[in-house]
Amino acid sequence: MIDVQSQQDIRNIAINKVGIKNIRYPISLLDKQNKKQHTVADINMYVSLPKEFKGTHMSRFVEIINKYKREVELSKLGEILLYIKNKLNANDAHLEMVFPYFIEKCAPVSQAKGQMDYQCMVNGNLNESNDLDYILGVKVPITTLCPCSKEISNYGAHNQRSEVTVKVRMDRFVWLEELIELVESSGSCEIFSILKREDEKYVTEQAYNNPVFVEDVVRDITEKLSRDPRILWFSVESENFESIHNHNAYAFIERDFRD
Repeated sequence: MIDVQSQQDIRNIAINKVGIKNIRYPISLLDKQNKKQHTVADINMYVSLPKEFKGTHMSRFVEIINKYKREVELSKLGEILLYIKNKLNANDAHLEMVFPYFIEKCAPVSQAKGQMDYQCMVNGNLNESNDLDYILGVKVPITTLCPCSKEISNYGAHNQRSEVTVKVRMDRFVWLEELIELVESSGSCEIFSILKREDEKYVTEQAYNNPVFVEDVVRDITEKLSRDPRILWFSVESENFESIHNHNAYAFIERDFRD
């Protein structure tokens, strides 16, 4: 049968990324508490396409992900990307995964147990020289209480749920749990999946006693990440879903420690 994708293209235009998006697949991750956690990821896979080829072989991406089945692990990211490159005769390969990660958390007073899910992501790239570059990211919800509102009000202060996204490049292993804990310690209070009355009292008072602006959140996280010798690069952004304004508050910081 004719291989149309391998036919020559005469427009002389290379394509940076071509592939498949939004294939859902089971993956496994290292879990700090339980050794291993199985979850489901939305996966994007791409390769570069030289100017002389008409197209890439899309079905091969699915064959690759099926080859690894439940062995799609972060520790095998470089191996998978190299296989993608070789299978599709490409100069570079790209793999993106977004997945929920679950951590059992106890309520602060009652110690009632519940599962918190955090949206996590991995973006991996393997270039022509087989140099692996990947970014690990987490999106963490927290509570923030407005310092200005607390200062000017006779009683009470407005608070809101905030969403903090941290992405890192590192030269040594970093647990997802470490990044999540770092973010949760930088807000007015953590968010829990289950709260009894005594817990609600605690988190309300904890937030009131620890007011932070969106600027405070990203600066605090920046200080902590900058002290970690494993981190080569990071970005941190925080978005406050305001409870009394018709807009959200936002802040972003990026740092690169690579030479």
